[in-house]
Amino acid sequence: MSVPLSSTKPEGGPFENLEGRTFQFACHPGVPCFNQCCADLNLVLTPYDIVRLKNRLGLTSDQFLEAYTGTQTEPDSRFPKVRLKMTGGPGKPCPFVTPRGCSVYEDRPGACRIYPLGRGAAAGGREFYFLVREDHCRGFEEEKVWAIDEWTKDQGLEQYHRSNDLWMEIITSKVSLGPREHRLKKIQMFIMVSYNLDRFRDFVFQTRFLDLFDLPPEKVEHLRADDSALLDLGLNWLKFALFGQETLPLKQKVG
Repeated sequence: MSVPLSSTKPEGGPFENLEGRTFQFACHPGVPCFNQCCADLNLVLTPYDIVRLKNRLGLTSDQFLEAYTGTQTEPDSRFPKVRLKMTGGPGKPCPFVTPRGCSVYEDRPGACRIYPLGRGAAAGGREFYFLVREDHCRGFEEEKVWAIDEWTKDQGLEQYHRSNDLWMEIITSKVSLGPREHRLKKIQMFIMVSYNLDRFRDFVFQTRFLDLFDLPPEKVEHLRADDSALLDLGLNWLKFALFGQETLPLKQKVG
């Protein structure tokens, strides 16, 4: 099971509240169920997941999306989501799993990193974590004990959480997208920034974008080389373009 960011607190089933608790878990090739969880996944890829994976594989955004993903718009969501495409082999394994484990381990998606935990926000924005205890997983029989902050640091989740939180603010926003005739264009903006950072880079550097927004020259140069910084800019621009939030400084008009 892959558990993405959640805006509600799951109850029952395999989910256990972890507030104030430690948990016992380890995953390695010696665990009897090793690799079993890397198959038949319904894994939503966040923008930062896609950036890390496409760069790891040396692919353009278009190439990665075509080869490894599918897109779906759910009935209760106005924005489409991209999911990792499983292979057609027995059990529908992840395209990146091998007998030795994950072939993109250092750049694996956030949902894979955080497992067996899930993470969300309760009323008032308070962060919470829950344990996903699945019957097939034997990692819970291992002796290693973790506090939540120890696990998130060990799994390299800080940058994933920071970027994913910005994105979650957009996809969970209840602010109107405005008149119907503007909605399609705004959804196209969302798709560009969220899933095709190469196209957003062209938008920044080949249109009047930099004539409109007051960005320091050193930051502009940084954006050319750093996809994480470019994604941060894109997510803040989406808040500006979709919802009218003052997230980016406009250049002052003269005369």
